[in-house]
Amino acid sequence: MNQETDSTRSPMVHCGGIRAAQTAGRLGLLTALVVLVALAGCGYNGDDSTKINGSIHVPAGKQTDAVATVNGSIQVDDNAVITSAKTVNGSVHLGNHATGTSLASVNGAISLGAGAHVSGSVASVNGELTLGEGSEVAGAISNVNGEITLTGAHVAGGIRTINGSMNITGASHVEGGILVKQPSGLVVETNRDIPRIVIGPGATVQGELRFERKVQLYVSDKATIGTVSGATPIPFTGDTPPN
Repeated sequence: MNQETDSTRSPMVHCGGIRAAQTAGRLGLLTALVVLVALAGCGYNGDDSTKINGSIHVPAGKQTDAVATVNGSIQVDDNAVITSAKTVNGSVHLGNHATGTSLASVNGAISLGAGAHVSGSVASVNGELTLGEGSEVAGAISNVNGEITLTGAHVAGGIRTINGSMNITGASHVEGGILVKQPSGLVVETNRDIPRIVIGPGATVQGELRFERKVQLYVSDKATIGTVSGATPIPFTGDTPPN
């Protein structure tokens, strides 16, 4: 009997090799995180830039390659330069005017300081995403659960989430639109579960704003947005919408 590959199965990891199926409900989080789990299972002990248990600190102004840990946070200080930062259980912070190619976490928040720059993507499964004044992400930012906050930031590759609320403020500029995907499986939704999407005064969102599930979409009368599908914008004046 022929056996077909089920592309929706969870990634399988073992010491002799790594087989990753396509990720379902993870918004394409980096395969390298699966590698970290595999290293943990194999008892890998890395140097200061690769750990299984423990946080990683990149000092201000330092230039280094990839940093990765399984159980621990990653702190990249101001003006430091890294390639990628990846963790499974822990947060990632890129300091003011620091640069990197990509940031990823499974369970943890990711934040960018003022003027920080990421040339690729920023992705978390369960964690808030916070982009500070003047920060820039050349790729997409995405999560499944956790609030997404932009303050005068630039995202060139769009925003993707399933359950995350958003607060896009200041002179933030999002290219590539916004996508809020429908949760998979049977979900009993309450008012507390409905994502709240706020596009504040001075913010710009180019591209389609597509909502595959119910959201509360508030758009300032001083914001600029593209076409909207799946939701009806609620206009507001002033700095913030009503609670």
